[in-house]
Amino acid sequence: MEDINYIKHLNGVFAQFSKDSSLNPTHISLYMALFQIWNEYHFTDSFYINRAEVMELSKVGSKTTYHRCIKELSHWNYIFYAPSHNPFRGSRIKMFNFGTTDEQALYPSHTNMGTTDGQALVSKTKLIQTVRNKTNNNKRQNFKKLDFKNSENKGKQNGTVPYQDNLKTSSDKNYNEPL
Repeated sequence: MEDINYIKHLNGVFAQFSKDSSLNPTHISLYMALFQIWNEYHFTDSFYINRAEVMELSKVGSKTTYHRCIKELSHWNYIFYAPSHNPFRGSRIKMFNFGTTDEQALYPSHTNMGTTDGQALVSKTKLIQTVRNKTNNNKRQNFKKLDFKNSENKGKQNGTVPYQDNLKTSSDKNYNEPL
């Protein structure tokens, strides 16, 4: 019995699937059905399958499609498929281990996305340029011109832009009318 990490194996095989343009959804569905059966066998070195069970689990309706896809998966080295022509003994399957290692990563701070675990540093010059920006409309002087505390001008601004109700909302809305 191999020591397989379920999540690491699936991540590894999905990464391989994303690189392979020859695969179609039937191949992936068939592989996932085989992986589920392999999991039920507790990740043994090889196991025997029943074609009808695998077809039902993978939702493949055609025997021709099933045989074509399982042979292609074997040819492309996703699995090892040894067909059995005996109806009382199933075909033998060997699943390969995809990227599941317990070794320490050489560069743990680098991930596949090119990001790091470290803290991002912001330049002080960028912050100074933003504060000194002449075209910035959100300056402190513009905020001082606005009178948010005046209760008699509720709903209106004391600035250069007059208040406009673009949504046409009103407090006496009749909800029985259509929009």
